[in-house]
Amino acid sequence: MGKRNSSRTSREREAIVIGGGIAGLSAAIYLGRAQLDTLVVDSGHSMAKWEPAVQNYLGFPEGTDGGDLLKYGVRQAKHYGVDFATDEIKNVTRRKAGFTLRGRRRSYHTQRLLLATGIFHLPPKIAGVRECLGHSMFFCKDCDGYRVRGKRIAICGANNEAVEYALGMLSYSACVIIATNGDRPRWSRRHAGWLREYEIPVHREKITRVAHSRCQVCALHMKGGLEVRIDYIFTTRGDIFHTRLAESLGAHLDRDGQIEVDQCMRTSVPRLYSAGCVTPANCQMIIAAGQGAAAAQAINRDHFEDSLQTHSLRRLREEQIETKRTEPEEKRP
Repeated sequence: MGKRNSSRTSREREAIVIGGGIAGLSAAIYLGRAQLDTLVVDSGHSMAKWEPAVQNYLGFPEGTDGGDLLKYGVRQAKHYGVDFATDEIKNVTRRKAGFTLRGRRRSYHTQRLLLATGIFHLPPKIAGVRECLGHSMFFCKDCDGYRVRGKRIAICGANNEAVEYALGMLSYSACVIIATNGDRPRWSRRHAGWLREYEIPVHREKITRVAHSRCQVCALHMKGGLEVRIDYIFTTRGDIFHTRLAESLGAHLDRDGQIEVDQCMRTSVPRLYSAGCVTPANCQMIIAAGQGAAAAQAINRDHFEDSLQTHSLRRLREEQIETKRTEPEEKRP
């Protein structure tokens, strides 16, 4: 139980985590501290790197860099004996008591698998946007609404969600517009009524570029020459959930395309777990960290129960009895 093997590349792991983002690292720390032989396979695409100033993560009153959170998480997991591999897993197959993973670089074997593969937020296809990601162009009002208080805000989108975002941002600023970027509005009559009721301006022109200085948005330049001066952009273009591996294993997805899990982060596939933004959780870093911890605790518990059923804990105990002191020293009066 939890015993390490000297062959790091070929041995079967007790747990493998795919994804080195916040959820995956949180899980790895718990798995390592439980002394499970754990490997994190990471392709390096965590969305946390897009957040240079995370302001709502517990314990950082001045905010922190998302990249630093990842760096500290890796350091912490390694401190507890977790191994890391930089690789991209191309496919996973189920075995009798586990999984075989095939990556671009090598293959891996594990008894239990945690998918923390995350999400990708689609930025608008507008010149100048990418330079502003995480600085003055955001995806989440719950994360970043507070930091744009009193500023000029553009919601880039043409659906019901864009309207609701604009309405929600009124709590932070009086100056909120919707820019459809030339798309035909797809919002409902009810949402159109709200736009009129709350007098939210709508710009339907194609956006030719975003003017910015040092990652700070300055203005939207529209087709026809119109320039709209703003300070921040929020977008509702959509999300891509990285569920390909889960689907290939037969895991159930919800109607939004997210991996269904129970309260212990178990999927519909035995020994397969999932945590973080690829599940129906609200996509917040601190929630992802909590889900990773919950998944790891479930893995640790399931591993312990298996050790009783397979008698591997008994074999460990026999080795302890043979080679180590198993009772404390006693001193009688």
